[in-house]
Amino acid sequence: MILLTLITVTPKKKSHFKGDLMNDKKILFFDIDGTLLTPHPFKVPESTSRALTKAHENGHLLFINTGRTKVMMPSALSELHFDGYIYGCGTHIYMDNKLLFFRTVPNLLCKETVDLLRKCKIEAIFESNTEILYDGASPAQSEFGVKMRKEIPMVDITKFNREDACTYSYDKFLVHMLPDSDVEKFRSFCNDHYTYFDHGDGIWEVTQKGTSKATGMEFLLDRLSIPKENCYAFGDSPNDLPMLKAAGVSVAMGNAYGGIEKHCTYQTSAVDRDGILHALEHLDLSDDP
Repeated sequence: MILLTLITVTPKKKSHFKGDLMNDKKILFFDIDGTLLTPHPFKVPESTSRALTKAHENGHLLFINTGRTKVMMPSALSELHFDGYIYGCGTHIYMDNKLLFFRTVPNLLCKETVDLLRKCKIEAIFESNTEILYDGASPAQSEFGVKMRKEIPMVDITKFNREDACTYSYDKFLVHMLPDSDVEKFRSFCNDHYTYFDHGDGIWEVTQKGTSKATGMEFLLDRLSIPKENCYAFGDSPNDLPMLKAAGVSVAMGNAYGGIEKHCTYQTSAVDRDGILHALEHLDLSDDP
């Protein structure tokens, strides 16, 4: 069973979201990697920044909807205005700097998962809202894991004291399959306890059952009484598919993969070819009123 918490927070300007004004307002949800950020060196194109600013000036609500947890939020996005954030595939939802919802994996399932990953010889990085964890006792070690630990500050769960070992949790995790990994045993375990997205090259993104980019989006639509037809979603990868399918209008980036464009209303150009600018102009969201 997964811990579920709903935090009731009244928006500061509640009257702003009432009546016909809200029915006319559009709400836009953006993935980060491959949608707002270019490939390395991971920059926000100037055209993207300009288009988002104009869309916000036109009265539309802008939200990040990402698989990243809050601790992994890129600094490149800090200068852009967003009304809120959905982190960790729907596990943490913020609006106007207020936490509205969170859901995390309970400690017992965390420990069971770590034990199984060791038995299956699968490398993993565990993502919480505040820190990134790894298992220093895992028999599965690779250059990929070493490189990740050099690039990202991480905490070794084997170094926890007794209290922390009995209380730690995470929201989602990334696994790296090695040649001798027991993939099928782990797949069976995931089918019972998690949802996973295969990103290729032995990399899986593993998320909680019952939360996704779509559930995070639907939570806000319900809270703000915005109709589905006024909801726009922008993404590039398979973990964006639940969000794209649940939106009134869905946009696949030109660099999209995994066949997600087949499920979208429209496909724009790639992120580094002014894709967001072209999409917002095509949808009449960033034009002069």
